[in-house]
Amino acid sequence: MTPPLKLLVALYPFGAGAIGVNLFFASLIGTWLGWPALTPWHSVLGGMVLGLPATWAFARHIVRLMKQAEEP
Repeated sequence: MTPPLKLLVALYPFGAGAIGVNLFFASLIGTWLGWPALTPWHSVLGGMVLGLPATWAFARHIVRLMKQAEEP
């Protein structure tokens, strides 16, 4: 079940943004363990990369919900 391209394009900015913010804050929590914090730019790049599979999975979920809503 492949989600339509329009849905993927519409959801990608939100998915990439959410992943980027989560990466940044997770790296700040990682500083408690002695790990280095990610720069905002690295978080944005990570969000752009990891946002693709996350958006695809979420779009599949939305399509599944739309099909379920259409069934009687």
